[in-house]
Amino acid sequence: MRALILGGTGDANQLASALARANIDAIYSYAGRTQIPLGHALPTRIGGFGGASGLADFVREARITHVIDATHPFAAEMSRHAVDACEMARVPLIALERAPWAQATGDRWTNVRDIDAAVSALPDVPTRVFLAIGRQHIAAFAAKPQHAYMLRFVDAPGETSPLPDTEVIVSRGPFTREGDLDLMRTRHIELLVARNSGGTGARAKIDAARELGLPVIMIARPELPARPRAESAEEVLAWLGHEARLGA
Repeated sequence: MRALILGGTGDANQLASALARANIDAIYSYAGRTQIPLGHALPTRIGGFGGASGLADFVREARITHVIDATHPFAAEMSRHAVDACEMARVPLIALERAPWAQATGDRWTNVRDIDAAVSALPDVPTRVFLAIGRQHIAAFAAKPQHAYMLRFVDAPGETSPLPDTEVIVSRGPFTREGDLDLMRTRHIELLVARNSGGTGARAKIDAARELGLPVIMIARPELPARPRAESAEEVLAWLGHEARLGA
């Protein structure tokens, strides 16, 4: 058995550590979007594969027998490539995918389908916005330049923000409800824009917004092809053991 983790998330890092403790031969593939990957004990490769066919070639050449897609829930292109590549290479695939957040009593969510819909849902009057969507899609919000945006990144941005009124906070999660309550209060945040990533590591801002009574524009996850999924490293280890017993 030799597993390939498609990673870049805290969940993927925990899975890598679990596989290392279990003495399972595995490679961790890291897309390299942040400057400092979190540490773990597995051999690591950094960078893309060149699409689904490139990933399939890597799987064959590296003699991978199992692939775990532990990428971010919004890394839709990579997840689609993983499905196609595993079909090409005829190896089993499972997604380590945290459950999405569910709206609770007190939440003031406006659910939207994508980034463009989130931009359209912003109010016309100037508003202090906590834009918690990562750095890739920030430019779309330049269409609403009247707002004051607060951004939170894992690494300091290397480029000038496309938004005219921006505060950047560099910090790595997991975050706490108390910490995000303080952050939103001291910055006088009036609205939160977030992607429905799920899990616990980034949930603090959702809980803080509920406590403060703030509106939230919640961006839905992209639709992905059907594939087996797990919600924990333990479930992935059980799947690996089952597949091994079947001779995969």
